[in-house]
Amino acid sequence: MEQLGIHTYVWTAASKQQDLEMAMERTSELGYDLLEFPRLDPRKFDIAALGRRRGELGLKAAVSMGLPVDGDVSSEDPAIVRRGEAMLEEAVAVTRDVGGHKLAGIIYSAHRKYATAPTRKGWQNSVAVLARVAEKARAAGVTLNLELVNRFESNLLNTVAQGLAFIRDTGSDNIFVHLDTFHMNIEEADPARAIRLAGDQIGYFHIGESNRGYLGSGTINFDTVFDALIDVGYADCISFESFSSEVVDQDLSMTCAIWRNVWTDNVSLARHAKNFVQMRSAEAQRRADAYRTRQAPVQPATGSPM
Repeated sequence: MEQLGIHTYVWTAASKQQDLEMAMERTSELGYDLLEFPRLDPRKFDIAALGRRRGELGLKAAVSMGLPVDGDVSSEDPAIVRRGEAMLEEAVAVTRDVGGHKLAGIIYSAHRKYATAPTRKGWQNSVAVLARVAEKARAAGVTLNLELVNRFESNLLNTVAQGLAFIRDTGSDNIFVHLDTFHMNIEEADPARAIRLAGDQIGYFHIGESNRGYLGSGTINFDTVFDALIDVGYADCISFESFSSEVVDQDLSMTCAIWRNVWTDNVSLARHAKNFVQMRSAEAQRRADAYRTRQAPVQPATGSPM
């Protein structure tokens, strides 16, 4: 069974230390294995204290982020690229210090809607930065995971094919793709096929509905998603991500257009998501087992006929 994670923004906008501690406690109480933190400013939060509390609760941790415009490593401006690289290095240290092993998200460009297509120089700048940061992350025990997002949130990596090409260009074996069902539902012609294409290069997985609300309330075919995850042998973390104006982070709300309440009760939402993932994963495993049984060769009869 995969580990189950949940994003902090289900619980809180994460503006205060006590908000993050509450999020960890809620996550633990509901039986999740991992809490995904947003980018944490070490000048604002006591990262070591958060790491200790995480350990006391027996939770795993991941950190996700999107780079700001003034830290866009796919820029052609050397100063902006350097600033972005420094932000990524700090995020690696925060991930390590909070006790996490995955840094994920839009870590290859700014998290925004671009007005132009990416340039070759911008791609090369991003590749070079991620290759360098990946080595520092390796020393910290952290992997880098490139979230493949829709065209309105980045112009650089929107599909699995692009993500795999980017990783090949870095030459790093410490960079993986971070898949998200919400974004795949927009950008991939066949999300299940995209999962199979990614295969063992999947380092982190977000599950979210097409309307960002309750799983099963939208248009995503989750049966084919879980079938594909089993086919590629993915047994790492599946983290639930959902956004509503009930819990507001101002920057994220503007970037991701979180303008309305798709839910108001985050405890009910989180319980439902956990049960949904467990049930659909188990059903997919039963389908896979039944298929293997049907495909197994018939063993010849033993002994001599009467």
